Amino acid sequence: MDALPDEPSFPEWGATVPELLSTASARHGDRACVVTPASRLTYAELDDRSARLAAALVAAGAGKGTRVGLLFPNGTDWVIAWAAAARIGAITVPVNTFYRVAELARFLRHADVQLLLGVPSFLSHDYVAGLLTAAPELGEHEEGPLYLPSLPQLRRVILCDSQPPGWAQRYPGDDQPDGPDGTARASGDVVRALGEDVTPGDELLITYTSGSTGEPKGVVHTHGALLRHSFQLGTLSGIGPDSRVWTPMPLCWVGGFAFGLLRALTTGGCFLTQEVFEPGAALALLSRERVTDVAAWPAVTAALAGHPDFPGTDLSALRAGFYEGMAPERRPADRGLAIGALGMSETCGPHTFKTAAQEAAGGTERYKGNFGHPVPGLEHRIADPETGRQLPDGTAGEILVRGYSLMRGLYKREPSEVFDADGWYHTGDRGYFRDGWLFFTGRQTDLIKTRGSSVAPAEVEQRLLSYPEVRLAFVVGLPDAVLGQQVVALVVPAGPDGSVDGDELRRRLREDLSSYKVPGHVLAISADQVPWMSSQKADRRALTALAEKLVAAGPAGAGS
Repeated sequence: MDALPDEPSFPEWGATVPELLSTASARHGDRACVVTPASRLTYAELDDRSARLAAALVAAGAGKGTRVGLLFPNGTDWVIAWAAAARIGAITVPVNTFYRVAELARFLRHADVQLLLGVPSFLSHDYVAGLLTAAPELGEHEEGPLYLPSLPQLRRVILCDSQPPGWAQRYPGDDQPDGPDGTARASGDVVRALGEDVTPGDELLITYTSGSTGEPKGVVHTHGALLRHSFQLGTLSGIGPDSRVWTPMPLCWVGGFAFGLLRALTTGGCFLTQEVFEPGAALALLSRERVTDVAAWPAVTAALAGHPDFPGTDLSALRAGFYEGMAPERRPADRGLAIGALGMSETCGPHTFKTAAQEAAGGTERYKGNFGHPVPGLEHRIADPETGRQLPDGTAGEILVRGYSLMRGLYKREPSEVFDADGWYHTGDRGYFRDGWLFFTGRQTDLIKTRGSSVAPAEVEQRLLSYPEVRLAFVVGLPDAVLGQQVVALVVPAGPDGSVDGDELRRRLREDLSSYKVPGHVLAISADQVPWMSSQKADRRALTALAEKLVAAGPAGAGS
């Protein structure tokens, strides 16, 4: 099991989005770069269409440093809008399309979004109504820049709608030669000049992830960090012009954005995705487009393998990421010993990695369950979380990371709050090294990882406590072979009969929170069952054990 290369592999072109777009268009112009079940986009089209949209954004007042919110589902529109904003030096701020009204308002306010670009609705989410609820003063606004006490940084909303409300502008299309406010679009010369001013050190992205307290956490990345890291990950995993990378992960996540989209674009490959994951349609897309690489969490691959169409689907082009779909001779020799990768938003995705050759080679029992070697150019340290002392090989502690792909910082947080004096980022993950291989043993915090996303227990608990029939609420994560962890809530009822309607509470939570945050079980317990420590804090370990017992007992023992 050979280690990864000692030195990082970076692109020879300048690590900025304008350089990426011009270089990729020149080298791969007629090749598809983004494909969905309903649309496809070539590199030349991406360069041209993003330049024209960029001119309209400049006419709307956007420029270097403008925070542009992207409210699109996965697809070509998302990619064009991102490229348009990034090529003029604007900072893109992806919006989770599953946000409820309160979440959307909190996000827009915390991220200081100045220009919101997106769709008026998606699935059951009506963003026009949501924005009016979040900022009622919008209803009194007719045209021109916005000045809203509820969202004081927001100046424009541009919607893909033929008849947007008076306070929003129409998204500029090929049939609309002028900018969104009716002024002439900025010239191509201005867009090119703005692109020339973009440097690898400029901020490109603020991506949001849940902190352990449920407070918003905006991770800030630069052009250089994102593009170099995505290129290196693509090189390590063998992605190139003939590769076709599919992921259902939302582009508002680093996993979907860096490990999916940018891993393909920076190496000349093709990125494939869907607005909404549906296993039958996904299998058809994987077969039709001869997908070579899948980037997805276990719940997705399990759904693909369990679909009735799976046995008859031609997946012969697959070489990585979805073992059930690969020809037997391509599968790892021992999947139980296969090397994984460990990453997070703060490190642009994986900070440890494996190559296909290493994975196929398998290993020995000594290395079972490892998460690979550090990505070249990144350093790791295993530290005692109490003393900060570096721990020896084989001893578990907190995983610290520093290096080229590390975030610039957390939005609205001072560097001293984010990094230690030596520049290390304390990940909150626990693990240890053995012979250069990293072994992950869990989270230092209570953050729950489910379906590839993070859930902060405090956020769900606070929502449950807002309901009159709930006196106390505790949210824990239980191990799940498919989801990673399943979210489970234990509640102490406020009523005298000691019972709650768990299904009703889950229904109301679905109205207030994103679907992945809604517990799979809401179980009633008595106040006497709550395990308290001497510090008067609930014992999370004991609560998890109680939840496991109640879930295993089923409805009769659940008390819900």
